Amino acid sequence: MKQNIDTILFDLDGTLVNTYELILQSFLYTFHQFGFDELKREDCYKFIGPTLLESFSSVAPDKTEEMIHYYRTFNKKHHDKLVREFPGVLETIDTLSRQGYKLGVVSTKVREMVFKALDKTNLTPYFPVVITLDEVEKAKPDPEPLNKAMHLLGAKPENTLMVGDSYHDILGAKNSGTGSVGVAWTIQGTDYLKKYNPDFLINDMRDLLAIVGVK
Repeated sequence: MKQNIDTILFDLDGTLVNTYELILQSFLYTFHQFGFDELKREDCYKFIGPTLLESFSSVAPDKTEEMIHYYRTFNKKHHDKLVREFPGVLETIDTLSRQGYKLGVVSTKVREMVFKALDKTNLTPYFPVVITLDEVEKAKPDPEPLNKAMHLLGAKPENTLMVGDSYHDILGAKNSGTGSVGVAWTIQGTDYLKKYNPDFLINDMRDLLAIVGVK
């Protein structure tokens, strides 16, 4: 159990919301449009977590902005058909909210798509603070997004947990001084997350309740 936690920040993709299929299809479609058919589904796993700018610039620096446009167009068109919440998420978030925990979302996506996913999964009312790529100059793992969320929530790092599925989340937590919780349903596997030494690793979102002492 983690003592004195009153604030919990969550990543969105791959943590609260299962957007894996949407993300992978969006990447594969975009790479196909630009002739990168050698990049297969599993090659795209490493692009889940970083910003689109980071991901596409690592493949084609001279075509990055155009590729982002193709990605976002496909992603938006197919969003509601492919996005689902992970098991136990709504139940857990509702319980934490009723218990008085301060809750926030910290994502590397643009604001429009973050709220599209939160609305689709009925999670929007639970998060008074949502920090997206549009609100910061530097994305996770830089501490700026987490620090901004904590400032708006009136939270202190020592009383805060960051929950996520990628190294951006775990390192973002360490860089901002918060506790870190990795989720075992990450598409990259638990061995991947363990390399970054999260304070906790959970197999189901409901496991978070015991960590913060909610019975």
